Amino acid sequence: MSPELLLTQALNGVQFGLLLFLMAAGLTLVFGIMNFINLAHGSLYMVGAYLAALTYGRTESFFLALGAAVAGMFVLGALLDRLALATLHRRDHLDQVLATFGLVLFANEAVRLFWGSAPLFMDVPPWLAEPVQILGFNYPAYRGAIIVAGLLVAGGLHLLIDRTRVGMLIRAGASNRDMVSALGVDIGWLTTFIFALGAALAGLAGAMAGPILSIQSGMGEPVLILTLVVIVIGGIGSIRGALYGALIVGMVDTLGRALLPALLFKLFDPSVAAAAGPALASVGVYVLMATVLALRPQGLFPVRL
Repeated sequence: MSPELLLTQALNGVQFGLLLFLMAAGLTLVFGIMNFINLAHGSLYMVGAYLAALTYGRTESFFLALGAAVAGMFVLGALLDRLALATLHRRDHLDQVLATFGLVLFANEAVRLFWGSAPLFMDVPPWLAEPVQILGFNYPAYRGAIIVAGLLVAGGLHLLIDRTRVGMLIRAGASNRDMVSALGVDIGWLTTFIFALGAALAGLAGAMAGPILSIQSGMGEPVLILTLVVIVIGGIGSIRGALYGALIVGMVDTLGRALLPALLFKLFDPSVAAAAGPALASVGVYVLMATVLALRPQGLFPVRL
């Protein structure tokens, strides 16, 4: 493999990792801070992608599409938490899993009802359609924009959680919600804000993924599985862990799919290598997760106490 191709695949790994981070950041807020298992997080990603594609199709403005996905999912997340999920916050995890799995089924069927089973496609905005020069070779500008968006979100979340009063309340509520409530903070609305923020980040991830993936019913489940892997590797409840875990998973998945088949072609018969290469590459992140669970169950970058 040439150095140019290797660097391209490495950047693709970073891009995929930061796209996963947009999902993992929202889910780790809800799961790690609220102690709420939300299997419908992938459905929020899916609906955000649909909102972005439909808005872009009507307005031809990529920024309006992003705004519609983020704002729409923030409002939907807040309504969903207050009207449907608030009573589950203090229930056991099995009830949360069953309820949110039901929301997954409902969301997939609702999407088919309103927008049909055929996939939607969202064009890359013209000003991001041309490649850019990076270290002497061309790289897709839109994938570079995903990298920039992921880094901006990571910086924004760091400032929100560590440098603002809202972040202080979020961290305090995660440690002892009863004490925070006794001090006069409406813990119910605080958790609603956290859930809505997580939904908005999922919507942003769906909107950013729209131009590089087909948008269809059920698209949230595969990315949800990888998002859970990211959280387990990084550390539950840790934004820092979500970022580093997502980058690790993105690099392992992308480079594994690029390098492992080529390596197997040199060691085995081509027919064996063609069948085994993609299969082994696809399980690489799960082998990594199992190793982390065995050696460091709290994750590689747990919450700092």
